Amino acid sequence: MFEKLKHKADAVRTDCRHSNPDALSRVLYAASRIYSGAVRLRNSGFDKGLLSVRRLPCPVVSIGNITAGGTGKTPMALYMARLMRQMGYRPAVISRGYRGKAEKAGAVVTDGYHLFADCAAAGDEPFMMASVLKRVPVLVGRDRFQSGMRAVAAFDSDVIVLDDAFQHRRLHRDLDLVLLDAAHPLGNRHVLPRGSLREPASGLKRADAVILTRSQSREARESLPQMISGHVPVFRADHVPFLSGIYGQADCLGEEISGGYSEDLSFLGAARVFAFSGIARNQEFLNMLSGYVGSLAGFAEYPDHYCYSTRDLEKIEQKAISESADCLMTTEKDFVRIAGRLPAGIPLVVMGVEMRFLNNDESGFVALLRHKLLETKLESRS
Repeated sequence: MFEKLKHKADAVRTDCRHSNPDALSRVLYAASRIYSGAVRLRNSGFDKGLLSVRRLPCPVVSIGNITAGGTGKTPMALYMARLMRQMGYRPAVISRGYRGKAEKAGAVVTDGYHLFADCAAAGDEPFMMASVLKRVPVLVGRDRFQSGMRAVAAFDSDVIVLDDAFQHRRLHRDLDLVLLDAAHPLGNRHVLPRGSLREPASGLKRADAVILTRSQSREARESLPQMISGHVPVFRADHVPFLSGIYGQADCLGEEISGGYSEDLSFLGAARVFAFSGIARNQEFLNMLSGYVGSLAGFAEYPDHYCYSTRDLEKIEQKAISESADCLMTTEKDFVRIAGRLPAGIPLVVMGVEMRFLNNDESGFVALLRHKLLETKLESRS
């Protein structure tokens, strides 16, 4: 009964057709009005200086969104950390560590060289970032100011990348980046729980820049200026899939397939794949697969941040084998939650996603970043 109601509520929340509301829609709408009012009141407190904001002794770049999940914050955080390294900075990535055991007390997940926390302690997204980033510390904790001070003191970090922090207004940021899905920038335009907005769309006025992810059309970009103040630049980017790794005997996928990073996914064209994922937007992963795999043997989807049991993984493997799949396939985020429990009877292909700007948008974005960092440096000296 509860699961059925939850699925129906999820359907209402993601429905962008504005169809005739039923009883559940009305209840969720009433709840969203209450939630929206509370968020507006909180934002007003920050805008008027009634709620305090703390400032770190170095520039802070925040990456966030205005909708719940699935816009590409983690790939963007990875992109930013690597870009900062290339620019000569010493960045640290700070995340809340949602659902991790260290969320309340805080922890160093990596110093950039060694891992000090596992997925259960750090949370899946911070642990994934810590696993793939080189020479970039990753810290978690509900108190982002405390984590930032720890990064400055322990690692001499001179710029902080805040993951998923647009609504975390207690910490000052020098550049506020907001990611929007180009296909549905504001979902159905309702605030949680009736829609997917974390706060009213008017909150976009706080953004220093908007990044449209999964950008496939100029129409999506041209529809944005009415939502945001005119001075906010808009950049377009796409999620580019890549092979993160292959685990197990993969002869059936081709003799020359290696298990390392590759953007060449042509080997999947002849493969029969059984996929599984537990991310914010499982359908997006499935849509991505459809453009590469020869055939889909099946797809098992789970809630975001799902903790796979050994029995879950056994059932997935058994189902894949019974459907004559050549391999299993999942995401990097799901892979870290498997915790080394690899399937024995079928290879596992792990897919990652990189953030990549379209056309000349990257040069404009980098110019904005340099300007903001220089501006912050000059302010600190005055």
